Amino acid sequence: MTAGRPWRGVLVAITTPFRDDLGVDFDRLQEHVRWLAEAGCHGVTPCASVGEYRALSDDERADVVRATVQAAPSGCAVLPGVGGYGSRQSRRWAEQAAAAGAHGVLAPPPDGYPAGDADVVAHYREVTAVGLPVVAHNDPYDTRVDLTPELLARVAETDGIVAVEEFSGDVRRVHRIRDLCPHVDVLAGADDVLLELVLCGARGWVAGLSNALPRQALRLYDLCAAGDLARALPLYAELHPAFGWGSRPEAVQAIKLAMDCAGRFGGRCRPPRGPLPPPVAARLRRDLVRALSVTVDPVADGRPR
Repeated sequence: MTAGRPWRGVLVAITTPFRDDLGVDFDRLQEHVRWLAEAGCHGVTPCASVGEYRALSDDERADVVRATVQAAPSGCAVLPGVGGYGSRQSRRWAEQAAAAGAHGVLAPPPDGYPAGDADVVAHYREVTAVGLPVVAHNDPYDTRVDLTPELLARVAETDGIVAVEEFSGDVRRVHRIRDLCPHVDVLAGADDVLLELVLCGARGWVAGLSNALPRQALRLYDLCAAGDLARALPLYAELHPAFGWGSRPEAVQAIKLAMDCAGRFGGRCRPPRGPLPPPVAARLRRDLVRALSVTVDPVADGRPR
């Protein structure tokens, strides 16, 4: 965790593991948090879209946040997702995160409602009123609201908005955001534009496929942050086919299957998400085999071997 700025670095949007009966497996959840921290990840984000928060009951969601904070060792930031249909729900989840000891929150716009600009600004005022640092989450494909740089600049006039996770895939936005609201950090959201965004000034990464590939992802992030293209580009080329799955509609299923392929526990998703069709799963496995074959030695030159 970056001192004073827990939203910087590599934060993993963690999955929610389910038992065979589709109850939450809290033992596996906490083991996964510890494993990611041991691998060097700077923080974790439970209850984001990767964590299937819409499929959790209120009690389960609160318990997932508490269990994550409890498992995270010193130095590992926890920034839960606080997505909700309305501002009151998101504020309540921010209050729950604060009570659990989280270091900040990841806040999308109102969920499921195509809110107008004034509604979005008011929504973030509710969330920031809780007092935790707020990372705005922009995924217009998931929330039906696009936090354009112009709208983000209005949102960022509210104290407490510290960063934005950019998942639009438009790498040009980092320049416009820096121009309109330079005090707001940009974090990469989509894994498959990580190199482009970090080279252009992104200060962190809310990662998905890092659930399965944390050491490779961390090495890549470090090389990108150092501007070391000679080493970053070949590693990025090997990981990019796998990273692309995090930007697909079936990203949650893909990340969980990737974890299974990597020897971790991914497991099932809750309905309505079903298993990937066999041809799709086969393509994912091929991409994961390629990514997992990359051996990254943090002491060596960082090139894929």
